[in-house]
Amino acid sequence: MVYTAGTMSPVVSNRRRSVLPAVLAALVVSAVAVRCADVQAAEAGKTTGLQMLEEIQAVITDLAEATKPSVVNLFPVTPSGKGRDFLQDRTPNSPGSGSGVLVDSDGHIITNNHVIGDASEVEVRFSDKSKLIAQVVGKDPDTDLAVLKVTSDHPLPYAKFGDSSGVRVGQWVLAVGNPFGLDRTVTLGVVSGIGRENVNLSRYENFIQTDASINPGNSGGPLFNLRGEVIGINTAIINFAQGIGFAIPSNMAKQVLQQLVAQGRVVRGWLGVGIQPLTPELARKFGVTDNEGVLVNEVFEKDPAAVAGIKPGDIITRIEGTVVDTPNRLSRVVAGLQPGVMTKVEVVRDKKRMVLDVALSERRDQAVVASLPPSRTDVKLGLDLQDLTAALADKFRLRETRGVLITKVEPGSLAQSEGLREGDLIKEVNRVDVGSVGEFTAAISKVRRGETVLLRVLRESRAFYVVLKAGDP
Repeated sequence: MVYTAGTMSPVVSNRRRSVLPAVLAALVVSAVAVRCADVQAAEAGKTTGLQMLEEIQAVITDLAEATKPSVVNLFPVTPSGKGRDFLQDRTPNSPGSGSGVLVDSDGHIITNNHVIGDASEVEVRFSDKSKLIAQVVGKDPDTDLAVLKVTSDHPLPYAKFGDSSGVRVGQWVLAVGNPFGLDRTVTLGVVSGIGRENVNLSRYENFIQTDASINPGNSGGPLFNLRGEVIGINTAIINFAQGIGFAIPSNMAKQVLQQLVAQGRVVRGWLGVGIQPLTPELARKFGVTDNEGVLVNEVFEKDPAAVAGIKPGDIITRIEGTVVDTPNRLSRVVAGLQPGVMTKVEVVRDKKRMVLDVALSERRDQAVVASLPPSRTDVKLGLDLQDLTAALADKFRLRETRGVLITKVEPGSLAQSEGLREGDLIKEVNRVDVGSVGEFTAAISKVRRGETVLLRVLRESRAFYVVLKAGDP
């Protein structure tokens, strides 16, 4: 049989027509099966997702229930002529109220110093509505922390400290306190930042930042991690912002607590230097990179740094292996060390690194931080100078006998913009001592127009460095 193009065997054609319905039916069944599987998978996914959310929710609710009993409401007791054991009735949001947290079985409570103020006794309200009077064990204004103690005839619930050095940005936290007198309010959030300083709330700042809602009355209350451990003591908010609160790290709080309980005060290490931030201009003059350390502008006579050989112009980069890249951090690290401890201090001097052993003493005052505005360029120095005399030294309360005194600062000049003023005493020009106007002029004459000039300046009893860009010498 011959077939022409476009024709096909009748047998083949009939066979194909009989197979197609079966194939289509199989495809339909398969599609339906896939669709059913998809629906079942989606339903299963929804169920699994909901279960996960419910499990997370259960963790949070269980955490809240477990932590709330350790949080207390505090009211400083003011003299009122009433008996010692009289518990005043106060409105829930009365001024001076705040929060605290029990931290051991002995009845110690940690809170903020600003919550306690000058009170020696504090009314404590517990989650079961009972009340006790707490005695103030000690206060530390430098960290804004205070410790109280209550005595009870039955065990009190308390929380445990966690390790704040392991806190990470993004982790969940729970803040518990008494905002506006609303007892044991719980808010959930995340850690928004760590190591926050220069907030100007206390001398030693290393705050944990959180977006867990903190309001007036939360001060002194705990910040918990998901394990129910205290990782911070809530201390402040930024009034004009939302979701920006700060907590004192638990490691700092624990150290303060231990010292206040043991000896009623906090003892801190003392290095004996004046310091200032290392600006980009100063970094270039001293031959280091930006933010590599902290500039020493003054070394106090007979103090630990002086005895160990630290000098003005040294850049302190590490203390006991810890990087110190801001004045606040340097002060905090030194303060955290015990007096009498031999401490290794790494410095950069004339672009050379060295490690000095320093025997810290007890802090008697804070290191002085001098901060000046960033330099402008291509303007004259704008200074009138004079040799220092005994009369001028007395007038400007200077204990020096030699130096170059600034007698006038031209308005609008670079010197004024850098914070220099009448009565400042110039002691060095580009790391060279200058004791007279002649020596100052000789040192400046070596500076070419457009180059920077590093001055070490003494103001009353404090020194600092400043960088100027020379115009006409």
